[in-house]
Amino acid sequence: MKKIAFAAVAAIAATAPAMAQESAPFTGPRVEALVGYDNLRGAGGGRDGLAYGVAAGYDFQMGGAVAGLEVEYTDSDVDGCESGFVVPADRICATAGRDLYAGGRLGFAVAPRTLLFAKAGYTNARVGLNYTDSVTPANNFRLRDELDGVRVGAGLEQKLGTNLYAKAEYRYSNYESGFERHQVLGGLGFRF
Repeated sequence: MKKIAFAAVAAIAATAPAMAQESAPFTGPRVEALVGYDNLRGAGGGRDGLAYGVAAGYDFQMGGAVAGLEVEYTDSDVDGCESGFVVPADRICATAGRDLYAGGRLGFAVAPRTLLFAKAGYTNARVGLNYTDSVTPANNFRLRDELDGVRVGAGLEQKLGTNLYAKAEYRYSNYESGFERHQVLGGLGFRF
């Protein structure tokens, strides 16, 4: 009887990695490319543009629940100028630069190949502000700053094949100095 029990345990242990891969499709390291809508607001105005970047992460699936860590580098083409900001002869221009993110995500497999997730973490954005006053040049200034903030978001990830997946997510970032960002991004990724 002990030999049969031992053989059964050995057989289960030998097939566990294969069963885990099939039953936990959202486990392991991943990399992805991102692109989508970007809206940066602050300093009394806001601009829309295109965000693009790359991300990497590692997920752990336990039953239907998925927990993971991720990092991300994105950039943006958000750039704009306004004339008559303070006086009729002035001009103010704002630009958005790179954005770094590190955080975690928690999700649930709502179908065998579909993951619904929420995310939260730290973000650091680079922004620039350039003010020119042609009447009073002493008022001119140029600022480049890195703003710390918090990002929250939610999304949906869909497996397209054994390792390939697509995702869509909305995220909100709240930075210091009164800046905030709304983004809707799509991604294409590969899970190892």
